[in-house]
Amino acid sequence: MEELLKLDVETRLQIVEQLWDSIVDREHELPVTMEDRDELDRRLAAYHREPDAGAPWSEVRARVFRGE
Repeated sequence: MEELLKLDVETRLQIVEQLWDSIVDREHELPVTMEDRDELDRRLAAYHREPDAGAPWSEVRARVFRGE
C-alpha cells in the first residue's frame, strides 16, 4: 500500500478505475441490501423524473481533474 500511495494522483485514479472495472465484471457476486435497493430505486425514479439533470461521467471526471 505504501508503494501505491507514492504514485501520482492520476496514476492512482487509473488503478482505481481498473479495479472498479474488475469488480463490475463480477457484479453478480456483490451483496445488495434492501437499503441499497431502496436507494437505487430512489435514484432511478429521480432520473426518470429529470433525465437531463445529471452530467456524463466524462464531464464530471474532467471537472475533477481540473480541480473544479
